[in-house]
Order: sequence, then C-alpha cells, then structure tokens
Amino acid sequence: MAADLHRLDIAPDLVDRVYQALLSAISSGALAPGARLTQEDIAAQLAVSRQPVLQALRLLKREGLVHDAPGRGLQVAALDAQSLAHTYQVRGALDALAARLAAGRRRALPPALLAAGRSAMRGTEVHAMIEADIAFHRALYAASGNPFIERSAETHWSHIRRAMGAVLQSSLLRRPVWDEHEAIAEAVASGDIAGAERAASAHAEQAGQHMTRHLGHPVNDPAPSGATSPHAASAKGPTR
Repeated sequence: MAADLHRLDIAPDLVDRVYQALLSAISSGALAPGARLTQEDIAAQLAVSRQPVLQALRLLKREGLVHDAPGRGLQVAALDAQSLAHTYQVRGALDALAARLAAGRRRALPPALLAAGRSAMRGTEVHAMIEADIAFHRALYAASGNPFIERSAETHWSHIRRAMGAVLQSSLLRRPVWDEHEAIAEAVASGDIAGAERAASAHAEQAGQHMTRHLGHPVNDPAPSGATSPHAASAKGPTR
C-alpha cells in the first residue's frame, strides 16, 4: 500500500535560505543572545511569506539556537559554555579520526583552502572567516574517505559557528587558526598518521578551551597526553 503523504506547500530551498540567513545573523552576532524574533518582522525584512519563516524558526528551535520568549515570539538563546565544551570534545574525536584516516590515504587538501582562509582572516567579514573554516574541515572529512564523519560533525556546526562568530570579532585572535590548519594539512599530505591525529586533536582541544574561556567558563580538564602541536602550543588565540 502506498504511503499516505500530504502535499508539501513550502519550497524546501526557500525554507533553507531563510534558515541560513537567520543562522548567519545569529552566528555573526547581528542577532545577539536575547534578541526577540517574530515571524512578521523576519518575513518583512527578508521579503518572504510567514510560512518559510515559521519552518526555519522551528529548525532553529529544535537545534537550541532560539527558544520561547516571555510573552509572544521567540528569542535568540544564550551561548552555553558547558554545552560548547561537550561539543568540542566530540568534535575533537571526529577531527582526529578524520586526520588519521586522511593521512593514511595521503590525501592532500587543496592549497586554495588555506589561501582562502588566510585571505578571509585579513578581511573584516566574520561570515567569510567562518565559511572558510568550515570548508577546511569539510575537506578534511571528505579526505578521510568515511562519509559518516562529516554527517556526524554536521550536527554540531550551528553551535560552533556561533562561538566562532563571537571570538572572531577580535582581529588579534585569527592567525593561529590557519597556522594550525596548515600543520594538519602538511601532516595529512605527508602520510604522517600519528602527527596528523595529534595536530587535529590539539587544534580542537585548544579551540574548546579558548571558546569556553571567552564565554567566562574555563575548562579545567587537562589536555590529552601528547595532544599538542608546535602551532597549537604556541598559539595565543582561538582555534576551530
């Protein structure tokens, strides 16, 4: 018997575009924690109907990025340091696995990714910096040859993007990110399995600690033994 499915009236691509616009504004800080959101205002600003806005807000609420506001509407959720620390613990394990597998395959990451990242860091567009960072990590996941790594990591990006957006407001905290990315890429390309795994693990460990310190809640768990790289050990700024 055929499934009894209802007709879908809202174009998925429009819902996704609204979702991405809101996620970008939340990540960059344009929509700060506590900012009130209503379907009417968002629909008017984006020149769309209320339906795709409703669907996009439901997605953001399910991810914990917005929640019910007192009275009417929704508001942007505050960044939670402990949840972010837990997210980076999982992210570190996934990145280390991806780097180890990619190094085993000697899959060189496109040099253009590093060039684009450094270029973005010299600019002023936080959104461009975040997208360059995400592009690097997605390339690392793809190089691993295991599609489940990227699928697993995808669930964490919305919250990591927010933390990155908050930290990258400072131009003094950007360069170490791509020094560490370059160290990972070099280890992967050379087939240094242990080195790639250590560099990726240290990168995520430093990122989690820096992000939570930035939010006012230091992470006191010691770094795993050996989980340091020359770039990570000397970095004074954020990593992702």
